[in-house]
Amino acid sequence: MKSIRRSIATRWIAARWIAALSIVTLWTLAPAVLVQAQDYDAAARDQVIALEKAWNQAYKAGDTKALAAILDNSLILVEDDGSLKTKSEFLASVKASSGNQEQVAPESLTVRVFANTAIAIGVIAVKGTKGGKSVVLRERFIDTWINKNGSWICIATNATPITHGGS
Repeated sequence: MKSIRRSIATRWIAARWIAALSIVTLWTLAPAVLVQAQDYDAAARDQVIALEKAWNQAYKAGDTKALAAILDNSLILVEDDGSLKTKSEFLASVKASSGNQEQVAPESLTVRVFANTAIAIGVIAVKGTKGGKSVVLRERFIDTWINKNGSWICIATNATPITHGGS
């Protein structure tokens, strides 16, 4: 009977040591995993910010080839009036544009990364002419990006005009 108790006690002590070592190992490795995740998020943010800037430049230049590379074929664009445009409809509208409108760099841009998805939120100023007068329209935008085969690509976008003085 004593040997059974001793065996149970020995196993219990061994199990406690294994549990303690497991906790120490997790505490030791957790920061490394966290740093790696933070590095991935920072790299993803940087890539999406660069793509947002490339989008602005391509739009301003009317470069539909560059825009086509940034936008997924299944892109959904929500217009100011709530209507939807596909990628091909958007590219056709850029191509047909008279060039009296230019999009400038975002006034603000924040990118949040959730694994293989990134959400870009910001405010952009769109310069143009209306009735022969130069106007600057501000829009708040939300772009949804996914990491597809190792590259970030935009799958959805919405820009809403800011009609009040707020930011």
